[in-house]
Amino acid sequence: MKEFFILEGAYLIIGLFILAITVFVTTRPFMGKDSTKKGVGYVSIVIALLVGTHFWITKSRMNKVKEAFNAGKIILCENRIHTKAAQFVTIKKEYEWHIEGDNFKSPNYTRDFHLARCIVEKK
Repeated sequence: MKEFFILEGAYLIIGLFILAITVFVTTRPFMGKDSTKKGVGYVSIVIALLVGTHFWITKSRMNKVKEAFNAGKIILCENRIHTKAAQFVTIKKEYEWHIEGDNFKSPNYTRDFHLARCIVEKK
């Protein structure tokens, strides 16, 4: 459950904001009697489906990245700190990288990279 909130926390906040807008709009005097119940219900279902699908896709990609890394393939991770130097960091077992939990770590690099922000290099 902790991993879900780590990966989807921002999207849950955006979803709550959208729900708040839905409640605000559907409680206006010009709206019908059941508009709040229907609006919040439908919007909640759509948000739950979108967030759930995003989580499932992200977890699937993370598993593929982990399997590819263990098979010795090259992994590319998004480098959000030093974007002018390199947009991606190349990760491979030969470069002294290893996996701890859901993060790539290396004694030669100052920061960790979460598996959700990485992809397998295609050749």
